[in-house]
Amino acid sequence: MTRIVPDLFDLTGHVAVVTGGGRGIGEGIAKSFSDAGSAVVVAARRTHEVERVASEIRDAGGKALAVTADVTDTEAVEALAQAAVKEFGKLTIWVNNAGGSAVHSPLVDLDREEWDHTIALNLTAVFVGCTIAAKYIDKGSIINISSGAGTKAVPKSGHYGASKAGTNSLTWTLAAELAPDIRVNAVMPGAIPTEIMLQATGLKEDEILDAWDIPMGRVGTPQDIGAACLYLASDAASWVTGELLRVGGGAKPRGGNFANSDE
Repeated sequence: MTRIVPDLFDLTGHVAVVTGGGRGIGEGIAKSFSDAGSAVVVAARRTHEVERVASEIRDAGGKALAVTADVTDTEAVEALAQAAVKEFGKLTIWVNNAGGSAVHSPLVDLDREEWDHTIALNLTAVFVGCTIAAKYIDKGSIINISSGAGTKAVPKSGHYGASKAGTNSLTWTLAAELAPDIRVNAVMPGAIPTEIMLQATGLKEDEILDAWDIPMGRVGTPQDIGAACLYLASDAASWVTGELLRVGGGAKPRGGNFANSDE
């Protein structure tokens, strides 16, 4: 039966986990899902941040649970999935948002420790999140927050770009392996002036438009990414899997660090 378009975006009855959900892009995703009717489990390392976001969702009439979790700890990610199921009875949506890198260095000068940390946070943690989510989701959606850095050369951010290229590859392969019951897609944010993005680039928010050629004439917001994730999580995207959705105002970045995530 054909459904009217607004109903396709309704997440009533869904349960979503959003990592890195205590601020910035993750907060925008969590609140967008809640606005569409989903219960949300907000996860990150900083307890006070996830508790604030979950409290604001509940105050607005939504359902939310705050869970302190380090996504580089496999046992913590397993416990996060279990907490979602225990609290809300199921799990249908998982967003791997936690990630980023504030280090700006040519690869030949990059410390091995920083390489290992970046891969652990931005790639291995995504693999762990996807595989654990797949154990608990009967039918639903996994969304990975990637970056344009994974699609081109990014001088002085090659470690970050490599981790995001790996995330893109994971997205394609898992989409094929988990179909048709679990769809797997990625969103690649453009210039979203989160704390870590500003730290990584050394830019002030009012300098971003000069540094990035953005045809839409403004920087992005967490809600812009939240809306894209809402589309991919909803039945409106029921025939969409294995896709990388660029959300960046039409920008073609001039190199540099693309770190936009929030953990």
